[in-house]
Amino acid sequence: MRLLRSLNGADFTMHDILIVDDEQDIRQLIAGVLEDEGFEARSASNSDGALEELQKRQPSVLLLDVWLEGSRLSGMDLLRHIRKRHHDLPILMISGHGSIETAVAAIRDGAYDFVEKPFTADRLLLAISRAIEAFRLRRENAELRLHTDTMTELIGRSSEISQMRSLIERVAPTGSRVLIQGPPGSGKEVAARMIHNHSRRSEGPFVVVNCAIMAPTRLEEELFGSEEGAGKTGLLERSHGGTLLLDEIVDMPAETQGKIVRVLQEQTFLRVGGTNWVSVDVRVIATSNRNLVAEMAQGRMRQDLFYRLNVVPLEIAPLRRRREDIPLLVDHFLELYARRVGATPPAVADDAMAALQAYDWPGNVRELRNIVERLSILALGEGVATLRASALPPELSKDAPIISHFERGDAMMALPLREARDMFEREYLLAQMRRFGNNISQTAQFIGMDRSTLHRKLRAFDSPHAAEQDRQA
Repeated sequence: MRLLRSLNGADFTMHDILIVDDEQDIRQLIAGVLEDEGFEARSASNSDGALEELQKRQPSVLLLDVWLEGSRLSGMDLLRHIRKRHHDLPILMISGHGSIETAVAAIRDGAYDFVEKPFTADRLLLAISRAIEAFRLRRENAELRLHTDTMTELIGRSSEISQMRSLIERVAPTGSRVLIQGPPGSGKEVAARMIHNHSRRSEGPFVVVNCAIMAPTRLEEELFGSEEGAGKTGLLERSHGGTLLLDEIVDMPAETQGKIVRVLQEQTFLRVGGTNWVSVDVRVIATSNRNLVAEMAQGRMRQDLFYRLNVVPLEIAPLRRRREDIPLLVDHFLELYARRVGATPPAVADDAMAALQAYDWPGNVRELRNIVERLSILALGEGVATLRASALPPELSKDAPIISHFERGDAMMALPLREARDMFEREYLLAQMRRFGNNISQTAQFIGMDRSTLHRKLRAFDSPHAAEQDRQA
């Protein structure tokens, strides 16, 4: 595997190659070279055998002889036939009687490259590795176009995120199935991408099936593929050698859940309308924002599927439980949008950040991202260099009492100095407590006050935060 590992540091040994040639000696020779490099090699001597192997599973690369003597279809005819269905399959044409005209015709009809016999092992392996890498990059570019600005890492320094990152680093290399639970918008897909990117399958595809938005009648065809009509390669087959994410698994119909159980057990399935079993090597990760124990009790989640998926359970905390991550997330989203439009991101004033940290974020990180993008659009459009609390939507600023009082002004200005000072202190301390998730130690450290002094003041305010601390003590 020295040659393959030397190319861009990539490991191509998770792929299988289909060799279609009418000469048995050639098939055996190529298969031996490939297996020495760690590939899985399959072979066929004619077009019918090749189509049968393609029905079993789409290979990583097809090596196809131009002529195929004694075959129902020649290699060139088979190339055109395969291209109608397998658009993303790299095909290398091989021939001992080639010409420039033949090579040009093969490339025009959809072949990735043309390799002339006799060829050295190094020349063949180089062509295969380039084809795999080119189609991997094509797939990644297509995915990036669909998921522009997709987050690939969990951002934050809270204990919840730090522990999650540590768990992901430990579970990613194992290949075990993972079930990720958490509220909508909390970052479940980001965690799944991290698992894939830190796994031994990172060079393989990462395929997402959104069970919540896909019509039940269409789900199985998208997932398993179809033999009907012109045929279709399903997402399971496309994720061979990589990771399949079943997003919101409980929304999958019960019948389809049963078929997924078989995939998890045997790594085989039938395409819609097909009779040939397709074998795949896929790591499955599933997500859900619901209580799956309750869903099982209601009959919406199969128990056998739940226990097969729940090998390694992960739970992502809502954003309101990790408020200290909000400044880093805000900075990240501001820079992301500014980079997209080629501008300098605005700064965030302390009063605005306090309001952002005080808000409960029912939509979690997704809601925060949308709010920050909205603020960025308005700020950059009006030439605002610093975002202040007054620019925030009303539902955010209302959760920071000190801000709302200062903006109205009349309540405080109507009071004597002592009462106004007491009101300021009360509102300030309660706002900071909310900002830091009611954590007295973090709040005291931030405002520069002794912890016991802060606790005493909160108790004087008859604050529920102090009462909770007293109960825990």
